Amino acid sequence: MKITNICCIGAGYVGGPTMAVIAKMNPKIKVTIVDINAERIAAWNDEDVSNLPIYEPGLAKIVKETRGKNLFFSTEIDQAISESEMIFISVNTPTKTYGKGKGMAADLKYVELCARNIAEVATTDKIVVEKSTLPVRTAQAIKSILHNTGSEVKFEILSNPEFLAEGTAIEDLLNPDRVLIGGESEAAIESLAKVYGSWVSQDRILRTNIWSSELSKLTANAFLAQRISSINAISELCEHTEANVSEVAKAIGMDSRIGSKFLNASIGFGGSCFQKDILNLVYIARSYGLNAVADYWEQVIILNDHQKRRFSDNLISTLYNTVSGKKIAMLGWAFKKDTNDTRESAAIYVADHLLSEQAHIAVYDPKVSGIKIQSDLNYLNTRTEEENNDLVKAFEDPYKATENSHAIAIMTEWDEFKTYNWGKIYDGMKKPAFIFDGRNILDKTEMETIGFEYSSIGK
Repeated sequence: MKITNICCIGAGYVGGPTMAVIAKMNPKIKVTIVDINAERIAAWNDEDVSNLPIYEPGLAKIVKETRGKNLFFSTEIDQAISESEMIFISVNTPTKTYGKGKGMAADLKYVELCARNIAEVATTDKIVVEKSTLPVRTAQAIKSILHNTGSEVKFEILSNPEFLAEGTAIEDLLNPDRVLIGGESEAAIESLAKVYGSWVSQDRILRTNIWSSELSKLTANAFLAQRISSINAISELCEHTEANVSEVAKAIGMDSRIGSKFLNASIGFGGSCFQKDILNLVYIARSYGLNAVADYWEQVIILNDHQKRRFSDNLISTLYNTVSGKKIAMLGWAFKKDTNDTRESAAIYVADHLLSEQAHIAVYDPKVSGIKIQSDLNYLNTRTEEENNDLVKAFEDPYKATENSHAIAIMTEWDEFKTYNWGKIYDGMKKPAFIFDGRNILDKTEMETIGFEYSSIGK
């Protein structure tokens, strides 16, 4: 099938950047991103590209180049489906908060709604591409819906999982380690391979069966999260043995069989994928009665939760076993640097723990708004919205956020934090002035020379 029109349902962290790059690299293909959220589409269409709903280095430049030429953002979902030959499903697949599988299984209601919408609207043959992270065998459900429309329209289902890291998504898209396409129809696979082939070499485009493709995404995230939990487990051991986790990580990372990536000890992993995908993997394993497999992967999550709790417990105990009424400045709220995504950010859970101990929290993050910070805390339902509003304040100036604070907790590894005038910050704090470096980004000797009581992970 010759592809001249692509539709992507979902204008989020995956759909937006992926389609922007596809449009840039395929100027003869019209790419339309649709979403039911009119406010989000309006933000994507804002003349000032600095107001895009997603912050990702390099994204604004590509959107500016392609928008209105062959990249479009719209709420006209039915029209975009009807006009396209290829449809990407890139909607949210959160962990279920209700019913069977609550707290573990993926909630696929948005994916099913997309499939039913496509089935209802389509009058010509379509290639439907799973872009959202999905449990293995989800394609079967999509296929069942699409193949029982009673019409003559033919649908081919492909799995094309994303392997993007937020903060480097554009670079990951432009220079991918691999593009994975799973499917049953060779013709459909090659249609999508041709789209990617305009900039990705064929030896990096992997063709698999659809089930291998779906499972590969979950497995990749599980392995990456496992590495983080592994080094974090060692960080706790380092703190009790006077070993230095950074030195241990460098030593093992130089082993070519292990490699150096994802070995930075920290407060724990966050983001939309790691926890969700591992829980999904655990749920699938348990549904097949594979309890040893499920227990193994669940331990990655248990250790990650332990690391976050350990950080906040250490802060409380160091501040003389009470933070009640004390001002704690948190630098960073996003789950990692170079993104405004806060999903499953360690900062949310550490803040929630400290708030339960009646701390007052001041937050500064260069890309996350005060409204978003409040929304993240309110979502937990630990206390009333009024209490969160009273106890948590967001600042646009890091020096104001840290002024008169009893302690600073570094939650995100933003590069700018390394460049601050820490002497000035020290002068404005209550004494003794504590820093809890959850990302190991500051120099211990330098901080102690200034006068700080400095605590880091695994040292």
